[in-house]
Amino acid sequence: MLSKFRAVVVDKKNDSFSVEAIEMDKKDLPVGELLIRVAYSSVNFKDGLAGSENGKIVQNYPMIPGIDLAGTVISSKDSRFREGDHVIATSYEIGVSHFGGYSELASIPADWALPLPQNMTLKEAMIYGTAGFTAALSIHRLEANGVSPENGEVLVTGASGGVGSMAVSMLAKRGYQVVASTGQQQEHDYLKELGAAHVISREDVYNGELKPLQKGEWQAAVDPVGGKSLASVLSKIKRGGAVAVSGLTGGTEVPTTVHPFILRGISLLGVDSAYCPMPLRQEIWTRLASDLQIENSEALIDREVSLEETPAAMEDIMESKVRGRVLVKIEN
Repeated sequence: MLSKFRAVVVDKKNDSFSVEAIEMDKKDLPVGELLIRVAYSSVNFKDGLAGSENGKIVQNYPMIPGIDLAGTVISSKDSRFREGDHVIATSYEIGVSHFGGYSELASIPADWALPLPQNMTLKEAMIYGTAGFTAALSIHRLEANGVSPENGEVLVTGASGGVGSMAVSMLAKRGYQVVASTGQQQEHDYLKELGAAHVISREDVYNGELKPLQKGEWQAAVDPVGGKSLASVLSKIKRGGAVAVSGLTGGTEVPTTVHPFILRGISLLGVDSAYCPMPLRQEIWTRLASDLQIENSEALIDREVSLEETPAAMEDIMESKVRGRVLVKIEN
């Protein structure tokens, strides 16, 4: 068993802030029922915030970021898991207040882990990661609210990002007519390859002008953006439709009115992937290995990076320089 291991560490001391891959000792790991040899992790927007001095995500320093991990159990103090089991752990406090996935070794509570689903590899699990899980949970919530392929188009905002690109692919597989919105003109062909029926600009969703209600264009939307863009989306959803919101890259303030809700019966569905209850979490991962499984998931990989290359990727996701997913390969 490894006594020394490498990990990306975010540290802040006085006026000094650093994000770098260093060697650590096994005794530095937090207490947890599961000791895991990590094979893969991924880079999410939340990870980018964790690597930013003013990101307001990390609660204590030093911290190993990485809100996702997939790997093999080395030892277990919990009867639900045994040595050699392949497991996934995403969200909860991982990479925020508990050492995360950018590490050769991880020690976590057993309640945060679940077995790798059948028909899924460790690599594929982290191609999905929190972004894919969030996209799938968004679709799951929309469908529970009555959204279905025969009822019209579904908008996906921020479509070239992690959650957005996953949602485009999953919705297309389910038979939906997907309208993908992006602020990056060069990504139109890419989004059509993922399954988008139409690609529109960010300005087609929100042009700087907000109205209480506008012409109904889409039956539903997956929105990882938030902000004023979300307010505009709500004004354009058809009667009885729904919007699943999971992000805040467009801001935290949503200057809407009650009109979409009381005049069209629209539902605004919050998507919390961090503390999603484990029974529902297991159901979503089962769907990711079945009806929501993306046949060519590797097409969603922007790049694959090592631990040493991960800090740069964390910066890139904050600067919107990432298309789809960045996979962190840890196991040699």
